[in-house]
Amino acid sequence: MGSNPGHPVPLGFVFRSRAKEEKAQAADKALVTDSNETRHPEAPKGRPTPKRSEAQSQRRSVANTPTTRKEAAKRGREERRAALEKQRQALAGGDERYLPARDKGPVRKFVRDWIDSRFNVAEFFLPMAVVILVLSMVRVGALQNIALLLWLVVIVLIVLDSFVTAFRLKKRLAERYPDENRRGAVAYALMRSLQMRRLRLPKPQVKRGERP
Repeated sequence: MGSNPGHPVPLGFVFRSRAKEEKAQAADKALVTDSNETRHPEAPKGRPTPKRSEAQSQRRSVANTPTTRKEAAKRGREERRAALEKQRQALAGGDERYLPARDKGPVRKFVRDWIDSRFNVAEFFLPMAVVILVLSMVRVGALQNIALLLWLVVIVLIVLDSFVTAFRLKKRLAERYPDENRRGAVAYALMRSLQMRRLRLPKPQVKRGERP
């Protein structure tokens, strides 16, 4: 029998090395096979793959989410500015969707149309006040007396016209909107009647004499 080598290799080391090499080769084959095969969309996640529109909306929401307080404040200012711009356009065009809360609703729209369709003494108060003020500044006793008389006439006419407007409007609202909330509608109408027609907001949507 031949002589044994001086440094025999343990059998356990040989088997372990061969086993490790076989496992590594099997893992490499599995990776290559998985990369070449078509992956089932439900296999790795256990749920259906989202649609393209849903994925895009998710990406946009993530991209639009502010990450810092400064960005959040900037985003809030931009949103408020956009809302105010829509509200301004609505006041000019009468779009009900973006009107302020005090101007929304069928009752308020009817009140605006009803006031805008008629002549109101109160809407001429500002130009008449300018005329009366000029007359009162003239150093003539007769003109100053006329100015004082005009003040009294204008005030009486405004009070009487406002009383008649409130009475008639209440009656019309009760007939047309018996189940709607009419609280504050008369005061809303009187405040609008005090403004000159071209300065009213929302802008008038009816012509004079065109009853709503």
